[in-house]
Amino acid sequence: MRLMGIEAVYPEPHTSRPHPQHRIYPYWLRGLTIDPPNQVRAADITYVSMERGFMYLVAVMDWHSRKIPSWRVSDTLDSDFCNQSLQEALQRYGKPEIFNTDQGAQFTSNGFTQILKDHQIAISLDGRGRCQDNIVVERPWWTIKHNCLYLHSFSSGSELRHGLEQWISFCNYERAPSTLDDRTPDEVYYGLPHPFAEAA
Repeated sequence: MRLMGIEAVYPEPHTSRPHPQHRIYPYWLRGLTIDPPNQVRAADITYVSMERGFMYLVAVMDWHSRKIPSWRVSDTLDSDFCNQSLQEALQRYGKPEIFNTDQGAQFTSNGFTQILKDHQIAISLDGRGRCQDNIVVERPWWTIKHNCLYLHSFSSGSELRHGLEQWISFCNYERAPSTLDDRTPDEVYYGLPHPFAEAA
């Protein structure tokens, strides 16, 4: 059914429910030119169907290069796995100027926003119902779902993590989409020339 594009009509898990008591921050990216790596990072959550039930995947992404510096999976929508992914990205790659997410309760939680405040990172949130505001993350979600998650049936969390580890590594270091001028996210992030570019 997945390969044919046929979907069941039952409700899917909702990963972006806002919390009525959490502060809503403005959207800072409209009209902004984003050129260097680490200027803007984004994060999003998607659900993963398993042989029994489902799990959740959160990924942090560099807006300019599309590199995924960190990710986590969880069997609940508790904010801890989002906080862990955010902290790993900061520890391994330093801080961006702006961090953008949707208005999901995990991203507006006190724990998540406090990490950003402690690092003096501007907090940016998509407008309600505006998936285009975070389109840079939505496109890789489509790629990961249709090339990894929809083609395999995972029976356990460890099996899912292993599959995602291989695929995200491929996306970072080997896949060279036309939107990046046929360079990999890793090459764009580190400012490396196209491997087949003619020597000057």
